[in-house]
Amino acid sequence: MVTHPFHPLHGQRVDVLRVCRYGAGRRYVCDGGVFGRLTLPEDATDRGSEPSQRLLSFEVLVEAVALVAVLRAEQESQR
Repeated sequence: MVTHPFHPLHGQRVDVLRVCRYGAGRRYVCDGGVFGRLTLPEDATDRGSEPSQRLLSFEVLVEAVALVAVLRAEQESQR
């Protein structure tokens, strides 16, 4: 099943024709019906890992920047 939220076939099942290794992951060559053959990375399918529970937002990025600042300060104090 295509799980990528912006893919035109989102939520639809497609037939997997071939599985290919690509770097550390896999890609699936699929029959996309009217779209013809298409290649999907594993994380765009239900065979990939679960999507993150938190969406990447401005607030999440601010929290990440704050965390990096704290970690850098701790690293500097240990020198």
